[in-house]
Amino acid sequence: MLNKTIHMGILFNRHKKDETHIEEEPSIWEDRIFWVSTLQKIVLPVLGNVAKSSLRKKMPNESVSADTKKFTYLEAFARVFNGIAPWLELGPDSSEEGQIREKYLRLTLKAIMNAVNPNNNDYIFFVEPKQSLVNMALFAQGLLRSKNQVWLNLPMDVQAKIIHELKNSRVIAPYENHWLLYTAIIEATLLEFTGECDKERLSYGIHKFRDEFYMGDAIYSDGESFDLDYYNSIIIHPMLNDILSVMRKYGISDGEFLDIQLMRSSRLAAQLERLISPEGTYPLVGSSLTYRCGIFHLLSQAVLLKILPKNINPAQVRSALTKVLKRQFGGTQNFSSEGWLLIGLNGYQAELSEKDINSGSIYFCCAIFLALGLELEDEFWTNPTCEWTTLKAWNAQDAPKDQSINF
Repeated sequence: MLNKTIHMGILFNRHKKDETHIEEEPSIWEDRIFWVSTLQKIVLPVLGNVAKSSLRKKMPNESVSADTKKFTYLEAFARVFNGIAPWLELGPDSSEEGQIREKYLRLTLKAIMNAVNPNNNDYIFFVEPKQSLVNMALFAQGLLRSKNQVWLNLPMDVQAKIIHELKNSRVIAPYENHWLLYTAIIEATLLEFTGECDKERLSYGIHKFRDEFYMGDAIYSDGESFDLDYYNSIIIHPMLNDILSVMRKYGISDGEFLDIQLMRSSRLAAQLERLISPEGTYPLVGSSLTYRCGIFHLLSQAVLLKILPKNINPAQVRSALTKVLKRQFGGTQNFSSEGWLLIGLNGYQAELSEKDINSGSIYFCCAIFLALGLELEDEFWTNPTCEWTTLKAWNAQDAPKDQSINF
């Protein structure tokens, strides 16, 4: 069955204390084992079916609005790929996890080949304004995050098709809000892979956020108001970080903004860590709550980019995010009997969804997996499990105060 994950139990053998075979305390490696197992549980139905050209045939297609159903398949694939790309970028190796990664790399490459082939049943890269722009951008961001293992391993004709599809997205005019970053990330990807791009589309969104939209720790949402929301973490900061990194690499003057942008991301990461309760829950504010743990996109990216504040032990972030993952995916409440994600926060809760949410968009939860792009030897994975900020505070332990950054 497609939703059957590869067994991870033997990735790290537990040691026995003596002949009584009493096990020691659970290994710290079990967190990574759980993350990889959960990743497989979520993404295999999507990747496996696109690789077999059967996603349209087998994937459920539910949405509040009939207009968004046409985007379901692209949304599912693009969001899965976006989240697991850093993990794929580690490449295969002789370890059990490395062999699992090799399987998913093969699936991803095959899936991309099918998805951009107009003659395939699962051709999903069509340009139909406007929602497709969102997922073309997320797909492009995934390519940036996996250049060596995915992009460079695609046949040249498939690369050419991808470039064609990305350029076709230019016919879509973005809204004057965070959508400007969708056009910018696509141009950044074209610049990285072709050496050319539309520099106006690349820089316009950066200028808007740097010079007009940016309101410190406020959360920008619809271009007209500033609401308490998770979009700084879901889209804005992660895309700004990746766009500006490309701009700096190619000597574009706006890339100088990257240093300040990374400091702001570090600050937001600290706040996100403090939002995780001792029970692994978080405040239910704003829209897109059906993205579940995907709202911690920026926190996981901050781990990957190693920009956490110095007073935060990476292991406390690992412990907190693991608690969130176990809260939402430790059981089966968020999956159908066939293994597909259900629309909701913790179970089937369609009433929580907005009109643009469909069965594919909820796969944005995969954004939490960015931290899997760190090597197994990184301190994020090797430091002993420890309590995060709210757990310390509610256990009557010393907890650091929230500290702002003076820019």
